[in-house]
Amino acid sequence: MIKTDIPGYTYGTDVVPRSPVSMDELQLLQATLLLGEADRAALRRSGDLLAPRVEDILDVWYRFVGANPHLLAAFSGPDRQPNLPYLAAVRRRFRRWILDTARAEFDQAWLDYQHEIGVRHTRRGKNRTDGVQAAEHIPLRYILALLIPITTTLKPFLTEAGATPDEVEAMHKAWVKAVLLQLILWGQPYVRDGEF
Repeated sequence: MIKTDIPGYTYGTDVVPRSPVSMDELQLLQATLLLGEADRAALRRSGDLLAPRVEDILDVWYRFVGANPHLLAAFSGPDRQPNLPYLAAVRRRFRRWILDTARAEFDQAWLDYQHEIGVRHTRRGKNRTDGVQAAEHIPLRYILALLIPITTTLKPFLTEAGATPDEVEAMHKAWVKAVLLQLILWGQPYVRDGEF
């Protein structure tokens, strides 16, 4: 069990329901994405380099979301104004998500939490964790499209941390694979039963 003081962060706890995606299906997805042991090692290495810069990374990501009204709408209330406490609460979990991605074990607890994250973006779970009134769901198209801004903006942070060009490339590729895997899993709650 992972213990933190982050409200709404339930990774590894009993409150997270089991993912409908099986471990066998997860392994097939990893094989399809060519996500292997070398990628896991690259992710762990990236975590060491990125951990001191997490707030800077989040600043870049939050500026991107803030500059795109269609994305900021997910964090805006009925008055269409950004809910700053909600953004702050999500930021704390997002900070942890960066570290969790770099340290991912791809085990059952990890798989279950990916499903929980996905649900939290849909009408079934959006706003529930923080008890806010904001957009009732985030369209799947934006969840998937975020692969590019998230992974592209990480590369300069890896470069600045002093890794060699080959290490940077390996870590960046591992992040693309790991984030795409998560986005696919987050998409499961959006899909009709039997069609995932």
